[in-house]
Amino acid sequence: RQQISAEHGLDSNGVYNGSSELQLERMSVYFNEVSGNKYVPRAVLVDLEPGTMDAVRAGPFGQLFRPDNFVFGQSGAGNNWAKGHYTEGAELVDQVLDVVRREAEGCDSLQGFQITHSLGGGTGAGMGTLLISKIREEFPDRMMATYSVVPSPKV
Repeated sequence: RQQISAEHGLDSNGVYNGSSELQLERMSVYFNEVSGNKYVPRAVLVDLEPGTMDAVRAGPFGQLFRPDNFVFGQSGAGNNWAKGHYTEGAELVDQVLDVVRREAEGCDSLQGFQITHSLGGGTGAGMGTLLISKIREEFPDRMMATYSVVPSPKV
């Protein structure tokens, strides 16, 4: 988030402070303009428990995101792939897809999706694979790039 914002000349409040016409020309790849020179990321943030979302909102770029693009459950998946894919995640996936659809409909020319998720645990691995398959069903002709984070016992 921070790197992409900086590359596009945005500060932590989403205000454009850049100096390049190219930055403004490419702004709509990752951002929606909400008012003059103020932009919000075209991003959907998902977790099966609220703690991570609370940490993002409290962070330096937390106010940059649209509040209704945070989608989270209350129970978590307890690092269990099956709960993320078949139970807890399955209960939340339609709500996530509604937000994804809304963001996709706001694009002038939707080219694809970039998904960052963990390969460990219940939300990233279990719900992540469920969400990827649902997006693939609904948008079969769009590109999808996944950035899959491999868990480490050292972290």
